[in-house]
Amino acid sequence: MSDKKTTHVELNRTLTSGQMEMIALGGTIGVGLFMGSTSTIKWTGPSVLLAYAFVGIVLYAVMRALGEMIYIQPGTGSFADYATHYISPLAGYLTKWSNVFQFIIVGISEVIAATQYLNFWWPHLPDWVAGLAAILFLTLANLASAKAYGQLEFWFAMVKVVTIVAMIILGILVITIGLGNHWHPVGISNLWRHGGFFTGGVKGFMFSLSIIVGSYQGIELLGITAGEAAQPQHAIVEAVRSIIWRILIFYIGAIFVIVCIYPWNQLKMVGSPFVETFTRVGITGAAGIINFVVLTAALSGCNSGIYSASRMLYKLAIDKQAPRFFARLSKRIVPNVAILSIASGILIGFVLNEVLKVLSPSFNNIFVVVYSSSVLPGMVPWFVILVSELHFRKQKHEQLSAHPFKMPLFPWFNYFAILSLLVILLFMFINPDTRVSVTVGAVFLLVVTLVYQVKHRVK
Repeated sequence: MSDKKTTHVELNRTLTSGQMEMIALGGTIGVGLFMGSTSTIKWTGPSVLLAYAFVGIVLYAVMRALGEMIYIQPGTGSFADYATHYISPLAGYLTKWSNVFQFIIVGISEVIAATQYLNFWWPHLPDWVAGLAAILFLTLANLASAKAYGQLEFWFAMVKVVTIVAMIILGILVITIGLGNHWHPVGISNLWRHGGFFTGGVKGFMFSLSIIVGSYQGIELLGITAGEAAQPQHAIVEAVRSIIWRILIFYIGAIFVIVCIYPWNQLKMVGSPFVETFTRVGITGAAGIINFVVLTAALSGCNSGIYSASRMLYKLAIDKQAPRFFARLSKRIVPNVAILSIASGILIGFVLNEVLKVLSPSFNNIFVVVYSSSVLPGMVPWFVILVSELHFRKQKHEQLSAHPFKMPLFPWFNYFAILSLLVILLFMFINPDTRVSVTVGAVFLLVVTLVYQVKHRVK
C-alpha cells in the first residue's frame, strides 16, 4: 500500500459540512476584529470597506479554485498535494512547511492574547499558568479525535458569529433610529466627513490590503479538513458556497457599523468599538461579554493552528519529507505525535516570549514583527491553489465535463487574483511598517528552499 493511499485510509472522515464551515470561520475571524483594531482603517479611512471587498474577491477566486479541485481529489492537506502534482515537488514542500510555520506563530500569538484576556477576571493569575492551561486544554481536545476538535471549533466559532451578528444588528439600529443615542439617528455621514472617503489616497489603500490579506488567512483550512470530511464532495461544495459570503458579511458588516458610528480618526480613543457599541445601547457588563468573546477567538485561533499544522506535519512525514514518527496515529486515529510536537512548539514559543518579556520590556514590539512574518508564508497556499488549478484543468478534461462546481471566468479570474497578490506583496515591501515582517517571511521561504535542495531534491 502506498504512502499516499495510507493517508486517505487511516484518517477517519467524521467532520460535517457545518463543522468545516465553522473551522474555516474560526481560522479567519480573529481577535483583531473584536478588539477594534485600527491598523487597516488608519491607512485608508472609511474606504477600508472597499479594501475588504477587494481582497474578498481574491479570496473568492482562491476558494472556487480549491473547491473545484477538492471535489475531484479530496484529501488531507489537499492543496499541498496539488502544489506537488501540478507545479513541482518544491512547491508542495514549501506549501507544507509554510503552513506549519504560519500556524505555530499564530498559535503562540493567540496563547499570549488569551493570557491577557484571562487577566481581566483573574488579575493575579500568572501569565505562564494561564498560557500552560490553555495549551494543555487545546492539546487534549485535538488528541481526543478530529470530531472532538470539530465540535469544539464549531462552538468557538459560533460564539464569534453570534457576537458579530448582534453587533451588526445593534449598530444598524444606532445608525437608523438612534438606539442608545437619545433616538437621534447617527446616519452614515462619518463615511465621508473627517477628510473624505479615501483619506490615505492610493498608497494608503494599497497598504491596508496587506493587513487585510493577513486577517483573511486561514480560510484555506477547508483544504486540510477535506481528508477528514464525512462526505467530502458535498461538504466542500456547501462549505465553499456559504463560507465566503458569511466572512464578507461579517467583516464588511461589522466594519461598516464601526466607521459609521465612530469617526475613523477617533477610533484610537474609543478603545474596542464592540464594547462601546454594546455599552451604548444599554447592555450592562459589555466589557465582560466582549472579553469572553475575544478569549474564545484566541483559543479558536490556537485550536485551528494545532489542527492545521499537525495535519501538515503528518503529511510531511507520510511524504518522507519529515521524520517518519510524525506519521504515527493514536488509537483514536489522530496524528498524536504531530499534535504533541506542534503544541510543544507553541509552548516553547510562549515560554520564550515570557522569558524575553522579563529580560527586555520592548520585546513585545519584536514579537509583533515575528507574528506578521507569517503573512507571506500564509499567502503561499493561495498562490499554489490558483496556479495548480490552471494545470489541473489541462489534465482533467473528462472529469470536468460534468463537474457541478467549476471555477468561474477561468483562467482570467486566476490571473487577476495572482496579479493582485503580487501587487499586495510589492506594497508590503514599500510600506516601512510591513517591510521587516515580509522580509522575515521571505528569508524563511529561502531557507526552506535551500533545505529542500540539499536534502530532498528529486533528481
